[in-house]
Amino acid sequence: MSKQDTLNLIEKDRKQLHPVYHPKSHIDPLVIERGEGVWLYTSDGQKILDGMAGLWNVNVGYGNEELARAAYEQMKQLAFTSNFAGMTNLPSILLADKLASFAYEGLNTTFFASGGSEANDSAFKTARYYWKRKGKPGKYKVIARKGAYHGVTLAATFATGLEKYHTMFGPAIDGFVHISAPNPYRFDGKLEPNETIGHAAAGLLEAAILREGADTVAAFIAEPVMGVGGVIIPPDDYFPLIRNICDKYEILFIADEVITGFGRTGEWFALKHWGVKPDILSFAKGITSGYAQLGGIQLSDSIRETIESASESEAWMHGYTYSGHATACAVGLKNIEIMEREDFPSRAKILGKRLLDGLQTLKEFSFVGDVRGLGLVCGVEIVSNKEDRTPDPGMAMRIFKAAQAHGLRSRPLGNTLAFAPPLAITEDEVDEIVKRLGASMDGIKI
Repeated sequence: MSKQDTLNLIEKDRKQLHPVYHPKSHIDPLVIERGEGVWLYTSDGQKILDGMAGLWNVNVGYGNEELARAAYEQMKQLAFTSNFAGMTNLPSILLADKLASFAYEGLNTTFFASGGSEANDSAFKTARYYWKRKGKPGKYKVIARKGAYHGVTLAATFATGLEKYHTMFGPAIDGFVHISAPNPYRFDGKLEPNETIGHAAAGLLEAAILREGADTVAAFIAEPVMGVGGVIIPPDDYFPLIRNICDKYEILFIADEVITGFGRTGEWFALKHWGVKPDILSFAKGITSGYAQLGGIQLSDSIRETIESASESEAWMHGYTYSGHATACAVGLKNIEIMEREDFPSRAKILGKRLLDGLQTLKEFSFVGDVRGLGLVCGVEIVSNKEDRTPDPGMAMRIFKAAQAHGLRSRPLGNTLAFAPPLAITEDEVDEIVKRLGASMDGIKI
């Protein structure tokens, strides 16, 4: 396709409203024509190593024929039917059965949605429902973290702890409270002598519960590894302490594993790194490797029993047209089969260490303040001064653009460049990420 053809397509694309859109951010978009493995090919002939696996989600890589065949065969037989009460379909039954206790023991019940935002909205509604059924209707608040990203439905927007997502969509929904995140590089809370950051950050949850009143708090939600907030890896003592605090005050713990689920961090689900399990699990993205729109929540047996024992007047009146979508569930089943066969979580652990070790070598640059990661999700934080760790989002954007010119796609998140390539990546391709990013940094004049 010629350059002019691409320009014509971009002009037509102006009729489309893109996610998190501003005209300045969509002046010269990449028009992606096809993908293969970890590589994207544009309409004007560029070949780009996708260091972000689409949007953290194309775990098995692009162009997987098994997933395409699974979708095709299911569409021929039954593309879609309603999954509301009174009707179901084979793929949703089989996938729900596969997911029972797949992530965490005791989470045996699955509700399907179309993506992460819907999943988290479902989690919030279910938490409120649960406490109403338990005779505690005053427990409706959700505590989240500053810098967290939980989606862009109206409720998920205000659970998200990033102000730029709130500014033009207020007034805020009542009931969402935010505390500081356990960021080892720039924790903004107060540390007592000999206190760990994990302990101090967990203490902020307890303080918020006491301040709001435990009888008003329904749930705490957290990403095991914060994604959009800058790829924040928590200290090892943080989540065990969080679990204890939630138990102490009868608060449901919602784990938002939309990014971290299905092998991304080197475990099937990330809280396993710390031996912790949630009451509600939100999932999406990697369950189909992005080949079909699918997400959902898994619920503890206690929550399931509370829903099932309700009278008709207190039924769980929640659902989406595409809940349990037959084709999406068929793709999810095949995707998990592939990931199990190829042992992608182990690949993520091994190749993630290789990527992290490679990115660590870039700390020789004066503007690379911190490099962190867990499995195949890594962040490179850019600063203007290593001594006082002053964030430098402008430099991060310059590096992002330079890397894209070198055929490497990352994602600029403020002053952090995120990398989360397909789990199908090879050793040579991991090394290529480091090589291209290093060349991009080397070419920048300070």
